[in-house]
Amino acid sequence: MQETPLDQAARTVLSRYAVVGPQANIVALGNRGGFSGARLWSVRTEADAFCLKAWPPGDPSPDRLRWIHHLMRLARNQGLPFVPAVSETRGRSTSVHHAGRLWELTTWMPGAANFHADSTAEKLRAACAAVAHLHRVWARVDPLAGPCPAVQRRYERAREWLEWTEGGWQPPLDQSPAPELPPWTARAWTLLPAGVRYVSRVLQPWIDRRLPLQPCLCDVWHDHVLFTNNEVTGLIDYGAVKIDHVAVDLARLLGSMIADDTVLRDIGLRAYGQLRPLSPEEQELVVHLDRTGTIIGMANWLKWLYRDRKRFDDYQAVAARLADLVQRVERWSVSA
Repeated sequence: MQETPLDQAARTVLSRYAVVGPQANIVALGNRGGFSGARLWSVRTEADAFCLKAWPPGDPSPDRLRWIHHLMRLARNQGLPFVPAVSETRGRSTSVHHAGRLWELTTWMPGAANFHADSTAEKLRAACAAVAHLHRVWARVDPLAGPCPAVQRRYERAREWLEWTEGGWQPPLDQSPAPELPPWTARAWTLLPAGVRYVSRVLQPWIDRRLPLQPCLCDVWHDHVLFTNNEVTGLIDYGAVKIDHVAVDLARLLGSMIADDTVLRDIGLRAYGQLRPLSPEEQELVVHLDRTGTIIGMANWLKWLYRDRKRFDDYQAVAARLADLVQRVERWSVSA
């Protein structure tokens, strides 16, 4: 297969890393199922395996990426082997700016994101414990107190959605960019009027509530947790890291892994709480962020597809992600 300009750029970037020689085997992986616009390559030498990542053009900023890398290195230095190690260039930088993008090289993490294919309570405990270990390390980085940013993001998106729809906007479902989408976008559109009002009602009491804040992953979900047997051997993709409350990570993780299974959710929360205790208030927030995040996820997809007119590489994957959200909300029968 002929190399693309981005593949050629990847080889140029790799030449700046001493850990990768000219004989390395490089395999393009595309977006690996993601939607951010990042591109990935598998890089294998005789001794090691790496993941080369080209971040989306213009995002993140160099300062933000340095901060992310600082957090990852802090976690590795504190003995968390499931966090990828960030490689340095010959010039001692953890990133390269080339071809209009920032690039990074990290260790290739072993394991598979196979919880759904082989779900056990042991795996769920291990996943929640891994996140708790990471949170404990990151809690030492400029701890803050204030309103939960995840609550504010969801509440603002609900307000924005109501403003658009009450002003007459509706998605042109007959102009979908792919035939896989209309069955799910139509069902999402039907669910959202009651769903968005539910978001506003549930989150309103939390808007100004002060909570402990710290760096959080903010997008840790099923496909980002790699297992070898029942052990977490990889926690990948740090692109969404921001200051938030730890409940946002538990909500995303548990919602993606066990959906609405309350027995397994309690098992996961107990495993997490053994390492980083959760107050009853924080456990309640996990449930609220999971449910409201699922509803706002539907609104986001309709916004991206029909208002922003964003384009995606794999619309089957988009339809599958939207289907998961729609089917969860339909099971709840959220009332206005």
